[in-house]
Amino acid sequence: RFIAKPCAINLGIQDSGPHRAQPNAILEKVFTAITKSPDGRRLEGLSKQLDWDMRKIQRWFRHRRNQDKPSTLRKFCESMWRFTFYFSIFLYGIRFLWTAPWFWDTRQCWYNYPFQPLTSRLYYYYILELAFYWSLMFSQFTDIKRKDFLIMFVHHLATIGLITFSYMNNMVRVGTLVLCLHDASDFLLEAAKLANYAKYQRICDAFFMLFGVVFIVTRLGIYPFWILNTTLFESWELIGPYPSWWLFNGLLVTLQVLHIIWSYLIIRTAYKALVRGKVSKDDRSDVESSSEEEDVTCSSTKGALSTSSNGSNRMNGHVAAGQWTEK
Repeated sequence: RFIAKPCAINLGIQDSGPHRAQPNAILEKVFTAITKSPDGRRLEGLSKQLDWDMRKIQRWFRHRRNQDKPSTLRKFCESMWRFTFYFSIFLYGIRFLWTAPWFWDTRQCWYNYPFQPLTSRLYYYYILELAFYWSLMFSQFTDIKRKDFLIMFVHHLATIGLITFSYMNNMVRVGTLVLCLHDASDFLLEAAKLANYAKYQRICDAFFMLFGVVFIVTRLGIYPFWILNTTLFESWELIGPYPSWWLFNGLLVTLQVLHIIWSYLIIRTAYKALVRGKVSKDDRSDVESSSEEEDVTCSSTKGALSTSSNGSNRMNGHVAAGQWTEK
């Protein structure tokens, strides 16, 4: 309210939502009580009842579905909040881990386990991350519905489970490595969204490409060969397997599977950008465009992963992968 909104207004982002549907009691009743996406047979019946062209009725339902979606200003403020958190927590994690011995030698994660001290800085790092991911879990049901809703739901469950489980079992050293690694690319995704909402397309595309490179390097390179290596092999060698060891590594491997899915979506979006000369439609973006017109090809880049950037018309406004995945 006090920081993001004034910034958005200064960038020329208006607090206006999509085009509102023309008031119609019959169509409104069908929309609220029967279906939000009528099939051809129902459209034909409504066309005869109202003496409207079927195309006009389709347009009405599209506008009616879109009018409840948040405005670009609201989405800008939401992304700015996430950018602020991700960037701040990443800097905090890097500063904290830079002096931690296990950051440079992962075998230190298992020496004297489980009798390892829990410092106040490590405690607050964990609690902040856990609180934020719980907030993402709940807000997912009120945010814009995306194609990767189920993937993001599984991701949030796995993340919360990992943070809680590692804290309860005092596996916080390796846990801090996992958290910092994931935060490394998230703020770049939110930065791309902010540039998209402000209609700085080149900056948006540049941030998305940078996000894609960092995401793939950290999630498909560093994560399996650094994190999974120490949790699967070094821990087995130093402390041996035990019942909760299997659950812990099962959750970590689940995250890796999600990383592979999101990396595929990012690569596909980047490929389309290279072919078309701009970042194309987000493969995990809104289920339906929030634009006023119907059949134009909106350009938009967690995600997953799940947001997306828009292309020339910039009518949608969420950046790809991983929230284009929020991860």
